[in-house]
Amino acid sequence: MNRTQRRGRAIAIAQTRDNAKLVAIRLLMLATGATAACIAYLAVRSF
Repeated sequence: MNRTQRRGRAIAIAQTRDNAKLVAIRLLMLATGATAACIAYLAVRSF
């Protein structure tokens, strides 16, 4: 494996790690929004 191939592979691995972080953040934000919506619904429903 030459230098160009190693560099390309390292870049691909770094991008995959960044994508995994973005997916985790998106799921966390989705869960936060769903939780807030449920709490708001229960708060409105109880009055």
